[in-house]
Amino acid sequence: MAKKKDSSKIKYQVQGRIWVETPEGALLGNGRIELLMNVQKYGSITKAAKAMKMSYRQAWELIESMNSHSNKIFVVSHAGGKHGGGASLTETGEEAIRKFLDIKRKFEKFIAAESKKFKL
Repeated sequence: MAKKKDSSKIKYQVQGRIWVETPEGALLGNGRIELLMNVQKYGSITKAAKAMKMSYRQAWELIESMNSHSNKIFVVSHAGGKHGGGASLTETGEEAIRKFLDIKRKFEKFIAAESKKFKL
């Protein structure tokens, strides 16, 4: 028979992840927020995708999904020209980042508190 561990010495860690959905599917999650933040940082979908080691096509599809599943556009792209194109976040995109990160902070605080209380 296996020897039992002293349960007072075991530290349990409650885990969880959050995301925001619409009836059509996922809207926001950690990866999508990272993508939005990179578009904001680099001003380019291509550069944002490269920073995440993601293909441009995948980044574009995620942005299109977010734009189409929301009442308002998150990212707008700018046509190329003499100085090249780019992309930027709308106020709604910036608001989505702020709200998601606020929820995530609250969730992580909840998870930490529950982990401290969890005992078997």
